[in-house]
Amino acid sequence: MTANTTQLINFVFDIANKLRGPYRPPQYRKVMLPMTVLRRLDCVLAPTKEQVLKEYDRLKAKGHEGNALHAALAKAASKGRQHPLYNISPYTFETLLADPENIATNLTSYINGFSESAREIFEAFGFESEIEKLDKANRLYLIVKGFADPRVDLHPGRVSNHDMGYVFEELVRKFNEQANEEAGDHFTPREVIRLMAHLLYTEDEEVYTPGIARTIYDPTAGTGGMLSVSEEYITEQNPQAHLALFGQEYNEESWAICRSDLLIKDEPVDNIAFGDTLGDGETSDGHPDKTFHYMLANPPFGVEWKPQEDYVRKEHRELGFHGRFGPGLPRINDGATLFLLHMLSKMKPSPEQGGEGSKIAIVFNGSPLFNGEPGPSESNIRRWIIENDWLDAIIALPDQLFYNTGIYTYIWLVSNRKPIDRKGRVQLIDGTRHYRKMKKSLGNKRNELSDEHIEELTRLYAEFADGATCRVGLNGEQNERVCSKIFDNRDFGYLKVTVERPLRLNFQASAERIERLWQETAFVNLAKTKKRKNPTEMEAEVKAGEATQQRIIEILRGLGDQLYTDRAAFEPRLKAAFKAAGEKLPAPIKKAILGALSERDPEAAICRDSKGHPEPDTELRDTEIVPLPADIPLPLPIGYDKDADNSQLLGLVLDHCEDYLAREVLPFVADAWIDHAKTKVGYEIPINRHFYVYEPPRPLEEIERDIQALEGEILEMLKKVTA
Repeated sequence: MTANTTQLINFVFDIANKLRGPYRPPQYRKVMLPMTVLRRLDCVLAPTKEQVLKEYDRLKAKGHEGNALHAALAKAASKGRQHPLYNISPYTFETLLADPENIATNLTSYINGFSESAREIFEAFGFESEIEKLDKANRLYLIVKGFADPRVDLHPGRVSNHDMGYVFEELVRKFNEQANEEAGDHFTPREVIRLMAHLLYTEDEEVYTPGIARTIYDPTAGTGGMLSVSEEYITEQNPQAHLALFGQEYNEESWAICRSDLLIKDEPVDNIAFGDTLGDGETSDGHPDKTFHYMLANPPFGVEWKPQEDYVRKEHRELGFHGRFGPGLPRINDGATLFLLHMLSKMKPSPEQGGEGSKIAIVFNGSPLFNGEPGPSESNIRRWIIENDWLDAIIALPDQLFYNTGIYTYIWLVSNRKPIDRKGRVQLIDGTRHYRKMKKSLGNKRNELSDEHIEELTRLYAEFADGATCRVGLNGEQNERVCSKIFDNRDFGYLKVTVERPLRLNFQASAERIERLWQETAFVNLAKTKKRKNPTEMEAEVKAGEATQQRIIEILRGLGDQLYTDRAAFEPRLKAAFKAAGEKLPAPIKKAILGALSERDPEAAICRDSKGHPEPDTELRDTEIVPLPADIPLPLPIGYDKDADNSQLLGLVLDHCEDYLAREVLPFVADAWIDHAKTKVGYEIPINRHFYVYEPPRPLEEIERDIQALEGEILEMLKKVTA
């Protein structure tokens, strides 16, 4: 951000302070954002204002009216433009100040004098009601006068589109801060966007072909920063490129700012749709059936998707892989990966399918790397992306890089047109130490990426070298560290196997254990009635049940307190006692009795089912994470639904799992076995673990010397105080 831009932002905030009283600080945005856009448009149109008014008068004199007048005026007033931008009112910021008594009426007239696309921007802001409020509070003249100051000259010749993007984003950031917006609803720093652009368009030489036509899309467009930076990055190196920018935004203020930026640059504003990308009906996908060459996004993360839940779940359930959310859905409290699934649905067919393919850059927090159990969750989303060989690279960024959150973030690069040398592999880059401290913090943003950091991270990505190193700051010193690692796709997959151990129980009909029967539901229900209408019958049923309970207890007391360490020996004894007493032993009651009279005993015999197989002890059940076999082909032969049939998968991994059991489990628990029917597939990307470097603690002697030295310093200071 340049010094001039910073001064401009500070000056606008000085103007905002004039709103104190009628407006609380969190409400300043309602006035300051549309006024900044209005001043920008005023400065843009100032050089041709007189010619436009003359042309307007000429056309009216010739009888042009209504739509015909505006069509003719657009053609005449917007020479060289494809998308009309003009204002037919006689007012400017300077002339508005000449009539203080009627400034509200004149300002409204001024806004209504804009061409249609510009008027829609102020309708989105809902600015007309604010004009009335400002006028009643005697603040409107002061605000207009503040923006008319020559120091707020927002003509593109003095404030470039790039710098204007900084102005808008910094204003929005500060207003969000005042309004205490949630952390997930943050804005992407421009240097992060520049890094994303460098990474996205590196190794993609076609975009630099003169005359090439490419589409760029952001489903969470905000004020349009990612689209603008992408456009600037490409056109700087290829001025003849034909770029079409598309996006969608559900915040009206951000949507209006984004459209105003495109309008000033003479680009089609209708390509920026309004609405919730994940929503239903009128607020759903604003670009249905469209696909794009490049996509960038910084979706809100750590934010629940409860408002969209019904529609998203319905699409997942009814359309499956024919919709956007086929592989699974994330946890309800973080919907960031839903946006990636949405973007994947908008990829162009891959070169192998005869298409041009697409490339995606998206910012996430750490959750999408590892959250979600195997099955239709984030795990299946990762699996679907990796097994389709779309995941290209993940770059870990420093913390304290974003304005409204200090957490670590990650750029995912996803593509269905990976170069030959990248196919079947994924690159992980550790950029967590590529930053410099800012001279002045901006919210939670205390770190920033320099141009050198961006160039180095881009170089690491372009070179695609396993074990590539960088000199990075570590504990106040510069150290050589590995910052790039290359993995096979299957390295991120694993098998979650269920390890069982046999159930071993002893049995005893002691008074204490018999008393436990009253905690068994089946036994307690014996004395509950199912009758609902006849009180006499209800009472009779309860008494009959109570009598049965007492008979059962008497039978069990008759067994004595002998300890049985084998269920196979105790069960016949139990059955014989009930038979001798002439009492039935239904299966639910038998189960309740065995549950009450038993205790786990590692020395007891194994409990077996009717086929002689050991029964598992649920309390001893455990799971093991087993890496996929090194030679297993992808994609794996198992579906994505919750209860997917894993029989084909077992044909490939059963021996591998048994080898793992023999090597890692049986030496410690010899009676364990794997229940292969429960084996599931999961995927995770433990990027931090892959770059972890063990640092041994300092020797105790060295620590002790430091403590003694500090104690000595403290004693010396105390002597000076008491002297």
